[in-house]
Amino acid sequence: MELATLKDLYVHELKDLYSAEKQLTKALPKMAKAATSERLADGFRTHLDQTEEHVNRLEKILERQEASTRGAKCKGMEGLIEEGEEMIEEDAEDEVRDAGLIAAAQRVEHYEIAGYGCARTYAELLGDSEGARLLQQTLDEEGATNKKLTELAKTLINVRAQSV
Repeated sequence: MELATLKDLYVHELKDLYSAEKQLTKALPKMAKAATSERLADGFRTHLDQTEEHVNRLEKILERQEASTRGAKCKGMEGLIEEGEEMIEEDAEDEVRDAGLIAAAQRVEHYEIAGYGCARTYAELLGDSEGARLLQQTLDEEGATNKKLTELAKTLINVRAQSV
């Protein structure tokens, strides 16, 4: 895909986010299964539900842009997920692995926050107010998930890992 205009870049970013979210729908169940803390596992399952809604929103925005969801695989998310899978496979105490899973999940959240922020800005500049609204909604949810992970790490998971 040639990126000749900001709209081209906007659609490219939307497709990249779509690929990232689709990859995440496959990774989150594995992370939930690997977590030994039930609160952490529940958080991953809850975020899976949100992620599926994020996919739906991106489909709507791309449809309104008369673009398909087909695009290159998001290599950034692929790498982040690979790191998360490596953490699952680490020879680690359960509590320490849970702390590592939170770290991996927060790297994913920060990556998504950056991508959604850029896409929302492009939508605003291009006059796609509905796309901007949907992207901001997802951006807010990603930020809230990051805050929940931080709180869980500070009050429970990292504390347990420290006592091992």
